[in-house]
Amino acid sequence: MKTLLAVLMLLLSNLAMAAGADTSMHEQGKIKVVIGVVAIIFIGIVVYLFMLDRKISKIEKDINEK
Repeated sequence: MKTLLAVLMLLLSNLAMAAGADTSMHEQGKIKVVIGVVAIIFIGIVVYLFMLDRKISKIEKDINEK
């Protein structure tokens, strides 16, 4: 969990540094596409982690019952 948080903070810091570069993309109207793609990727990662947590919890429950 700490590793995930560290990676997330690293990505967010990179996005903050690139804030000055968004003016050309905003002028061309492509910023919405970039935001959409980033949102889709983020949602996919969150769903994957949620499903993985459920699977791990099920395996832990099965092990504890034996």
